[in-house]
Amino acid sequence: MCYLNWKPFVYGGLASLIAEFGTFPIDLTKTRLQVQGQSSDARYREIRYRGMFHALLRIGSEEGILALYSGIAPALLRQASYGTIKIGTYQSMKRLFVDRPEDETLFINVVCGILSGVISAAIANPTDVLKIRMQAQGSLLPGGMIVNFIKIYKQEGTRGLWRGVIPTAQRAATVVGVELPVYDITKKHIILSGLMKDSVYTHFVASFTCGLAGALASNPIDVVRTRMMNQRSIDFNNVVYRGAMDGIFKIWNSEGFFALYKGFWPNWLRLGPWNIIFFITYEQFKKLPF
Repeated sequence: MCYLNWKPFVYGGLASLIAEFGTFPIDLTKTRLQVQGQSSDARYREIRYRGMFHALLRIGSEEGILALYSGIAPALLRQASYGTIKIGTYQSMKRLFVDRPEDETLFINVVCGILSGVISAAIANPTDVLKIRMQAQGSLLPGGMIVNFIKIYKQEGTRGLWRGVIPTAQRAATVVGVELPVYDITKKHIILSGLMKDSVYTHFVASFTCGLAGALASNPIDVVRTRMMNQRSIDFNNVVYRGAMDGIFKIWNSEGFFALYKGFWPNWLRLGPWNIIFFITYEQFKKLPF
């Protein structure tokens, strides 16, 4: 039996691009909120934004509306790779264990989600690094996507492009290992219970639920990942955060536990709409007659 089907890869990639473009300004505010208030980095010590809506208004008024889409090019490139590999790998791995969606279990889905998250995040990490820096630094990072890719590589080498790959993979394992199984299981039980049919309404409820679960599980790792990717150092012995656990303890000790949930509301308000747009679009693609 052939388990590799091209449709989840293509449909997953296209749906990811649509969802990313629709929710990108919220993601940018999340990044700005997460990098501010660092006692160990003078560039981001000032608290400039009081919340998501304040950040949206201030960025738009001070930097222009287009600044809300700073980093959109690498973000779309990331989804073209990350989203495509993530969904295609997840769906293909599930078919290695069971032939029918009805036979899937939570354990199988979680294992497949974790593995597909790690694989896709590791491959797409360079685009994530550039996206984070363009979001955090805005006009302070001149030039286009290709120029900045080359600049990072020349100044920091290959390791610079894969900076933060471990917390990125850990976050992806957490997010994908939670979101996709929660979506599948929620959708399955709603349909089997007879509450709703396999419709847009079912997809909406399941995607909203998985977005909330993913935000709660991933936010601490996301804060560390964002700061690790945004820090720049040619001397790799002179960095603030050396890894995920090191980052979590340093942030907790210097800024308090709730600093690990900086940007939670924009994170959830992004993951919620992102997942709703993604899954509804993906489910519609699945109905195409080819």
